[in-house]
Amino acid sequence: MTDGGGRGGTPRINARFFLGPDGWPYLLVPLIPIAVALEVVGASATIVFAASALGIIPTAALMGRATEELAARSGPGIGGLLNVTFGNAPELIIALFALAEGLQEVVKASIIGSILGNILLVLGAAMLVGGIGREKQTFSPVGASSQATMLLLAATAMVMPAIFELVEGKGLPQPGAEIVNYGSTVEHLSLAVAIVLILSYGAGLVFSLRTHRDVFNPPYEQEHDTWGWSARTAVIALAVAGVLVGLMSEVLVGSISEASESVGLSEFFIGVIVVAVVGNAAEHWVAVLVARKDKMDLAVNIAIGSSAQVALFVAPVLVIASFFFGVGPMALVFNGFELGAVLLAILVAQYVTHDGESNWFEGVQLLALYLILGIAFFYA
Repeated sequence: MTDGGGRGGTPRINARFFLGPDGWPYLLVPLIPIAVALEVVGASATIVFAASALGIIPTAALMGRATEELAARSGPGIGGLLNVTFGNAPELIIALFALAEGLQEVVKASIIGSILGNILLVLGAAMLVGGIGREKQTFSPVGASSQATMLLLAATAMVMPAIFELVEGKGLPQPGAEIVNYGSTVEHLSLAVAIVLILSYGAGLVFSLRTHRDVFNPPYEQEHDTWGWSARTAVIALAVAGVLVGLMSEVLVGSISEASESVGLSEFFIGVIVVAVVGNAAEHWVAVLVARKDKMDLAVNIAIGSSAQVALFVAPVLVIASFFFGVGPMALVFNGFELGAVLLAILVAQYVTHDGESNWFEGVQLLALYLILGIAFFYA
């Protein structure tokens, strides 16, 4: 047994654990029942939204921990698939609830926000924190460049329905839009793009987990400590986390519209910044933590790889799901702010990772760009 977690087994639950890098998210566990209680008694939507947003963080952390424990026991192939499946699960669950409520533009904003958050906020913070006190840090330029290229290709595919709308003279949706009715042609185009992206992602899994595993995936067991959970314990924890994420997501989504009006923020800003950040908060912290330990290969893989997952898997799944529930098919037509931001951010990410080296000032520049985009989204 160890106090802070490690290969010796499950950590002791004491003050040192909760103040450590693995334990801090669980300090927010009381907000889960608090958010539910506030929802039941009809409290202010703003308070309900804040409590449920923070309540998602410990559930996402538990889901991440359970996935890591299963991955460590399942071998690299199945372990990699588990991480792919559950890495962005909290955000996917939030988006599915929002889709069911008809908040399609919020869903699309959260997709873009997740991509931006990973490659600017997370990668920037990792480079800044990891680079303090070091002249430079190194990582595999081949792996990073390949991931960034996959992301650029995915973003290009996601832009095509918007280009179709522009060519047809129908224009792009406004940032404040809630539901935009598109013709069946662009809806079917979006579905076809989604299918191609998922197939491409499947091929990418084979490429990164099997044929070129050494390039894309440093040995998992050498990068992360486990708590020694049994497979049964990990599965139970994963199931509990899934239920809690779903519960918090339902409360969160139910309060978005009223909360945005109360605090004077647009649903677009909440989707692209707030929802995107809270859905991946635990994963974001891990990237910064391992960067500080000078494990930049893993940090870069988390940041860029997670963005690629969103573009190639999460977004297509949401498009396909929209054909079965919600207010109707969700077309992959993004507004001008979303399109410009995601393309510029991906190009910047490619540039800063192409040489396989990073320093704290590059991190500052990425964070500055994220701040600039956030300010623009605020005024949109």
